[in-house]
Amino acid sequence: MTFLSFVLAFVGFALLVILHELGHFSAAKWVGMRVEKFSLFFPPTIWSKKVGETEYAIGSIPAGGYVKISGMNPDEDLPEEVRDRAYHAQPVWKRIVVIAAGPAVNLVLAFVLLFIFFAAIGPETVSTKVGVIEKGYPAAGVLRPGDRLVAVDGRPGEPVDLSKRIASHRCSEDPPTARCKAARPVEITVMRNGRPRTFELTPIYDPANERTRLGFSYAPGPHETLPVGEAFDTTADRFWFITRRTLELPVRLIDPVKRKELSGVVGSYEVTRQTILKQIENVVGILAIISLSLAIVNLFPFLPLDGGHIFWAIVEKVRGRPVPLRVMERAGVVGFMLVILIFLIGLSNDIDRLSGEGFQVR
Repeated sequence: MTFLSFVLAFVGFALLVILHELGHFSAAKWVGMRVEKFSLFFPPTIWSKKVGETEYAIGSIPAGGYVKISGMNPDEDLPEEVRDRAYHAQPVWKRIVVIAAGPAVNLVLAFVLLFIFFAAIGPETVSTKVGVIEKGYPAAGVLRPGDRLVAVDGRPGEPVDLSKRIASHRCSEDPPTARCKAARPVEITVMRNGRPRTFELTPIYDPANERTRLGFSYAPGPHETLPVGEAFDTTADRFWFITRRTLELPVRLIDPVKRKELSGVVGSYEVTRQTILKQIENVVGILAIISLSLAIVNLFPFLPLDGGHIFWAIVEKVRGRPVPLRVMERAGVVGFMLVILIFLIGLSNDIDRLSGEGFQVR
């Protein structure tokens, strides 16, 4: 099953890449541009086949894919017979359509997958049982997975009420600092092996969640599907929430605490794989989130991202003449450095999680 989880996670990511690039490819063909190559993953190429004027290929580096359209570089030397079909020979609206088609596919796919998840699979309910226990927090070594929470400070309630009661134990410091201890301990009562057990634990402040915590999550309950209307409303709400959080990415790069929350390709892949091992139904929701995040990040106005190409096409339209190549090249260097920075921060965080407490997939 472990090997199968790697294969299924790989297939899921490959499908997201294929559909994204297929958006660019189909739009380019539709507006009459000449597509030289359609590649899943990056070179070195391990397989290729030419059909008509287009080469279809599979690369050996599974970090994305690309569609090569003739004339993407304005200075590219092209044969006379294909110059009229080159990218930069086309009007601005055609270029924007072709570039926007990739993220558009991911946006639509994300909405459809989220709707399927809420309407046909349903989100997990939350039980009162203890699930994952985080290292370095008060619950570690005291609570056990499978313990059922009965009460907090002697009062029973639903999981959300119990969590709020724990968080009500605030630090004496104002404003609170990272990992400061609550002014007074919390009394936790659990059922373990059919017998009640009571513990006194002192919550510590978690700046990422902006509250005090004991460091455990609740085990998931059964899935409950939503009626079609409610599923649509919930999908729209989650769609906007994920979009908003993704748009906060530049702010997270500046904030040292939020920067630690970033995840890269390795982290996304590992979360997907672990989700397959635990509850494969949740993979639909995970892939929807990744597809939406991929679309939003790709629309950031920096070359070499899709949004960068759209931005400079709009600038050309506004100024009424092409943007000098040297200007775009300089902008491309800045954008490329930013993309590499995001990649390295995400990879660093992923390595820290893999070598530390893991990704805490429920």
